[in-house]
Amino acid sequence: MTASVELMLSERNGRQCASTRSSWEAVIGYSRAIRAGDHIAVTGTVGIEADGRYAASMKGQARRALGIVITAIEALGGSASDVVRTRIFVTDISKWKEVGEVHNEYFSQIRPALTLVEVARLIDDDAMIEIEADAIVDSVHREHI
Repeated sequence: MTASVELMLSERNGRQCASTRSSWEAVIGYSRAIRAGDHIAVTGTVGIEADGRYAASMKGQARRALGIVITAIEALGGSASDVVRTRIFVTDISKWKEVGEVHNEYFSQIRPALTLVEVARLIDDDAMIEIEADAIVDSVHREHI
């Protein structure tokens, strides 16, 4: 797990929830990630640092966002190898190679389904990237691969 990502775990409606206590979670009413049965869904995650600042580069923000995503999955009993889908939203698609290099650092052997699209803006003006992920952690799924 990434050392600089603090998570709070709870249970709601029979689901395990992970919260990073971001200011947006309570206002909008969501969890960073939830586990329902064998499925873990991680909400859109920007690359904000623990001190509230953002890296100056898309690559730096991508690395931080994926670190938060993987930490949330691990906190709910999964791992990077359980990820089956990622969705990446960027404010400048011309930097797709930077994003792809970081994605490949985490998933070169796993190769989940991926969507990478450009958007006009994200929730914070300094955010250049937002990443979502889905993971399946059941043992039956592993046996059929």
